[in-house]
Amino acid sequence: MASTSDSDKPSVSNVEENRTRLCEEFAVIAGTDGAVAQCYLAENDWEMERALNSFFEADMERVFEVEDTPETDISPKVKRQKVEQKPPGECGRPSSQHKGSHLKSGECDSATKGTSSTACIDLTGDSPATTQKPSEEDDGKLSLISWNVDGLDTDNLGERARGLCSYLVLYTPDVVFLQELIPPYVQYLKKRAVSYHIIEGGEDAYFTGMMLKKSRVKFVESEIVTYPTTQMMRNLLVAQVTFKDQKLCLMTSHLESCKGHAEERMKQLRVAMQRMKEAPDDVTVLFGGDTNLRDSEVAKVGLPSSVCDVWERLGKQEHCRYTWDTKANSNKTVPFVSRCRFDRVYLRPAAKDGVPRLAPDHMALVGLEKLDCGRYTSDHWGIYCSFSAG
Repeated sequence: MASTSDSDKPSVSNVEENRTRLCEEFAVIAGTDGAVAQCYLAENDWEMERALNSFFEADMERVFEVEDTPETDISPKVKRQKVEQKPPGECGRPSSQHKGSHLKSGECDSATKGTSSTACIDLTGDSPATTQKPSEEDDGKLSLISWNVDGLDTDNLGERARGLCSYLVLYTPDVVFLQELIPPYVQYLKKRAVSYHIIEGGEDAYFTGMMLKKSRVKFVESEIVTYPTTQMMRNLLVAQVTFKDQKLCLMTSHLESCKGHAEERMKQLRVAMQRMKEAPDDVTVLFGGDTNLRDSEVAKVGLPSSVCDVWERLGKQEHCRYTWDTKANSNKTVPFVSRCRFDRVYLRPAAKDGVPRLAPDHMALVGLEKLDCGRYTSDHWGIYCSFSAG
């Protein structure tokens, strides 16, 4: 029998170094500490995916048990005000007088004023969320929200999920890109947001998803594009849809996290940009999500000439630059201030003659109001965008 030479065996130092790296990555993904990471990894033969699945299968449904109990204090229904229309190309926040105010879970925030309103469905009640569509919505504009909802943080997760639904009622987006979903969160959305078709980018641990307003967006097909070298279970979720007879390709992703994973993140960005570039010229492509990108990384990869960064196209307004902002968002306790534009939206308009060309006309940050629990809907701000046919 052939013997294995010592040179073929990994050294003790290499094994320890690899396990230390796995613990650090597990802790980042799961939002836990190194000791917990080491425990789960050791129990699962140091296989990252098995360890993460084991971690997230630890009776996550308990965080939504409140949904199965009757409400004892149902707040009165609030009127939904039409979202204030900004001039084309403007990018901003909701009215500053509401900054730092509290948004009741299951209620609409009336921060934005308009000339007409419709009844808001109380998402804390027993009936699913079926928003009434105002006639003003039928204006040909496409609206989108992209948001990392931080499902990995289970503290106040039930109330924070209801907070997300409140924003869906307020803004009634046609398309929603979500990152850091977990299975119980998706089941909650399916129960409450029945006016949306939900597409999942995975089944285990955590993943991305899309929500498509059934009355406005027709789903055709979807696929999951794998990132071959990801160490954090990341992928690209792609959906083909139609909106007012226009063909759209919608893409969302949660690119590799942490500064030390820049090379993998740039690989993943190249995959997304290639898909945008190669889409048929009668198709409009929108890609958004928690990209974790730094500007220097985007510069290294380079955007195709046909693709634009929506925030940049709208004038790089400072008010909606930072989507990860520990100075303003207190959900995560960190010993330093970090302000980054991790969440981004990219557009590649259709180029074929006779096909309407969508162009961005508005961007705002959402999720700036604290919930009754004293926390925000997520540790990220969400992005709201609207697009008009040019």
